[in-house]
Amino acid sequence: MVVGDIATGTEVLVIGAGPGGYVAAIRAAQEGLDTTLVEKDAYGGACLNRGCIPSKAFIHGADVVHEAATAEELGIHADPAVDMSQMQQWKSDVVDQLTGGVEKLCKANGVSLLEGTAAFEDEHTARIAHGGEGQGMETVEFEHAVIATGSRPIQIPGFDFADDPVLSSADLLEMEALPDSLVVVGAGYIGMELSTMLAKLGTDVTVVEMLDDVLPNYEADVRRTVRSRAETLGVEFHFGEGATGWEEPGEGVIVTTETEDGETSQYEGDAVLVAVGRQPVTDTLDIEQIGLEPNENGFIETDDRARTDVENVFAIGDVAGEPMLAHKASAEGIVAAGVAAGEPAALDQQAIPAAVFTDPEVATVGLTAEEAEAEGFDPAVGEMPLRASGRALSMADTDGFVRIVADEGSGIVLGGQLVGPNASELVAEVALAVEMSATLEDVAGTIHTHPTLAEAVMEAAENAQGQAIHTLNR
Repeated sequence: MVVGDIATGTEVLVIGAGPGGYVAAIRAAQEGLDTTLVEKDAYGGACLNRGCIPSKAFIHGADVVHEAATAEELGIHADPAVDMSQMQQWKSDVVDQLTGGVEKLCKANGVSLLEGTAAFEDEHTARIAHGGEGQGMETVEFEHAVIATGSRPIQIPGFDFADDPVLSSADLLEMEALPDSLVVVGAGYIGMELSTMLAKLGTDVTVVEMLDDVLPNYEADVRRTVRSRAETLGVEFHFGEGATGWEEPGEGVIVTTETEDGETSQYEGDAVLVAVGRQPVTDTLDIEQIGLEPNENGFIETDDRARTDVENVFAIGDVAGEPMLAHKASAEGIVAAGVAAGEPAALDQQAIPAAVFTDPEVATVGLTAEEAEAEGFDPAVGEMPLRASGRALSMADTDGFVRIVADEGSGIVLGGQLVGPNASELVAEVALAVEMSATLEDVAGTIHTHPTLAEAVMEAAENAQGQAIHTLNR
């Protein structure tokens, strides 16, 4: 029996309950707006269920294994055994706790929840197809809509995720047993995080990449540090090669690659992970019904208030363009909700940090020295190598550095690049400095706890002023 078509109304309709959508919905409800949140799959979106959280859980597990197995210098001798089934259960418990928390928070803030897939009929109406046979359709009229449908892994020609040996990042994070060997296509942040994790857990990893290095959007010394550590862990790299196909000779898979000159190579593994990036999800929305269409990169274009070309429709998160980061999505969700409530909210793109959870971690915010110069600044650059950090030495983890970029004349901090343990945490101080237009003197004059890794931020600021104590001044 088919449930009859019903019609409801709401002030704000949020489509997608990822880190952008659920934040937008909660904030809109807090602003006193009647808010409805539609999700077709699982609360928390790809980040909580298939990306950020499960990958970091496994990365933490891999770090524990690796640290225990390689601590002979500290007088610690161990040979840890990995039970992937138990680690998988632990990861799932973490995910379930967070996704369940999102649902409770939405309800506690008065957000109405709908399960289904939303598609636009016009600028003030959407149809919700409820999942499952006989579940019917629902029409929702709205004053404002927020598109937060996120992204999915990119497939490359010849590598279909429906085929058993071809894995997406989400597939890999559901593994119940470790592969003995794996071919990874792509050395961007997803490929490098997962390759490093698997190498620490004992998998033989071979990475093929079309470009000439890892992490193509980062500076050379950042890339070099991450690549060198990965090689030390046993990761094998082949640059300048694109994956063109695969075959199953019996057990496992053979991946064929080709260079620009037409030279081919083959690499064997138990499976192949395709990690070449993510693409926005817009194909379920019927956005042409409201006069919108994605740009050439598949994104829905917005202004700094998260508004699309349709005045009452917002787009946030991965679907709205780079950087495709969960925290950027959340920030945009707060902006969209504020604008819908009539507030003068806007997003400052300069102070959005990014982190890569490799070993060592990488984190950046704001401008590099080269970018600052291109924008007309005279950059002052300060750096603190972690090999001079007492805390890093006491952790036996000294690869990396903290770099701060500022304007020479005013001393205002413009950005920072951090490589090392806990870089993803340390970058928050630099991000705050960029956000509030703090100066080098502000950062250097702030007393930092000793001994900590955070002292390296202070020392980098002092170095940019030629006043560093614990490292040589430039």
